[in-house]
Amino acid sequence: MTLAAGTRLARYEIRSKFGEGGMGEVYRAFDSKIGREVAIKVLSAEFAANKERVARFEQKAQAAGALNHPNILAIHDVDTANGVLYVVSELLEGEELRDHLNRGAIPLRKTIEYAQQIVSGLCATLQWLRVEGTESS
Repeated sequence: MTLAAGTRLARYEIRSKFGEGGMGEVYRAFDSKIGREVAIKVLSAEFAANKERVARFEQKAQAAGALNHPNILAIHDVDTANGVLYVVSELLEGEELRDHLNRGAIPLRKTIEYAQQIVSGLCATLQWLRVEGTESS
């Protein structure tokens, strides 16, 4: 299900399609209440028809929303509007690592910097999982 520019999902106005993945499509949108650009991931109709996948989609969004770290995407909202399940996150712009690698090797110093950022985000996630696991036990 592709959303046209100008489509509204609650307070969010779709501006353009940003990308797509296995579970749905991602759009650039404008949050009229806060006055900022955001990214909206919309669950595809195929996945939305499966209750288990919907539950997993919502669970992942809630888990990511509980994290607060500079190397983890910030989640702002999870909701349904007009029968469309979506997650609103910060809008990150830049290039994909794959595109960068297609232009050639990344210098060692930059590779180490990227690795440190990835590990930092993963450590924050693991720490959160340990705390959540401890609290629910």
